[in-house]
Amino acid sequence: MTALSRKKDLTSGPITQTMLLFALPMILGNLLQQLYNIADTLIVGQFLGAGALAAVGSSYTLMTFLTSILLGLCMGSGAVFSIRCGERNAQGLKESILHSFLMIAALALVLNTAVFLLIDPILRFLKVPAEIYDMMREYLWIIFLGIFATFLYNFFASLLRAVGNSVIPLFFLGVCAVLNIVLDLVFVIQFHWGVAGAAAATVISQYVSGIGLLVYTFLNCPEYRVLPGRIPLRRQVFGELAQFSFLTCLQQSVMNLGILLVQGLVNSFGTVVMAAFAAAVKIDSFAYMPVQDFGNAFSTFTAQNYGAGEKERIRAGIRSAVACSFLFCICISLGVFLFAEPLMLLFVKPEETQILAVGVQYLRIEGAFYCGIGCLFLLYGFYRAVERPGMSVVLTVISLGTRVALAYLLSAIPAIGVVGIWWSVPIGWFLADAVGFFCLKSEIRGK
Repeated sequence: MTALSRKKDLTSGPITQTMLLFALPMILGNLLQQLYNIADTLIVGQFLGAGALAAVGSSYTLMTFLTSILLGLCMGSGAVFSIRCGERNAQGLKESILHSFLMIAALALVLNTAVFLLIDPILRFLKVPAEIYDMMREYLWIIFLGIFATFLYNFFASLLRAVGNSVIPLFFLGVCAVLNIVLDLVFVIQFHWGVAGAAAATVISQYVSGIGLLVYTFLNCPEYRVLPGRIPLRRQVFGELAQFSFLTCLQQSVMNLGILLVQGLVNSFGTVVMAAFAAAVKIDSFAYMPVQDFGNAFSTFTAQNYGAGEKERIRAGIRSAVACSFLFCICISLGVFLFAEPLMLLFVKPEETQILAVGVQYLRIEGAFYCGIGCLFLLYGFYRAVERPGMSVVLTVISLGTRVALAYLLSAIPAIGVVGIWWSVPIGWFLADAVGFFCLKSEIRGK
């Protein structure tokens, strides 16, 4: 089967089935990605202790923020790729691919250089406790080496998904996940390299998947193979891509900056809360990751149909996507709420009772409200696909602004404390949903 035959036209066929079949490899892929992220936390927590768990967990929040910049740029470019695909504009697609690759690659190199130069100011900004400062710095120094690999994977994964091929990115992510877990076990348990071993395992795995996907696309997808000099660089194309990419990047960055600010607040409560938050956030992210990927699949569906002018199909797709997201979120919320303690025990030892109690508390508050984040991911995807990425930024500012403001206000009240940080999250989700659906109703009426 050639790469071309694996492309999926999302402008025809049964709507719900088409979206679900396209989304499934993306969901499986990101579950695998979460799996190899969790592998670091699980192995470090069980074999290196609570201090190392806190260091790696806090590093994960920072890396999520940094990689969200590249992910946002790639997602924004992917929306353009999908629209060109829906328009059946092969030359326009090639132009977008070349301009996007050059633009994001340059920014990835700048970002990579900046984080190495600013590593100590960043750690001081995050209020990292002195007892884990050196461990966190050691872990991050190695992890930062993988930033360019993150760009390579996300760029070519966004390209292939934009034209309907969600299977190949899943394959390379699967290879990455398995390799990361194997290397974690070898470097941490057998070689006793500590947090540095966990970081090295992640970086090596990232480069295998990133370079592998680049080579696959170049060798097997000649219709997307573009080289500098063959296609002239045009300011107009850069401008269009910048509009999509930078606004989507801003949306992703604002979202994760808010989380990073909350991480700094969490750190101020000490190592016990840090360790509990590190483990619980992994479970949290793993639980709602499928609806995030479904939102991205819905975005590709909407963008292709937007490019093809299929307005009625977009309306029907919205109804179907909301129903599917609600059904899934209700099931996951019930599971996380009921099994919060067994899930936490995957990361911490039973005798770590304080860490366990804080983590269970977090999960039972968050886990009851996943419908809020599920709807928000659909709204992000829709506005990105219909050339209104700025609206996604507005919704993110509402969601994260509420979360950060309430987290700092509520946690400062002695009777509430750290629980205020947990409750601020679902409140932010639902406020953003209310605004997003109100504007969506107006958008649909106007079409």
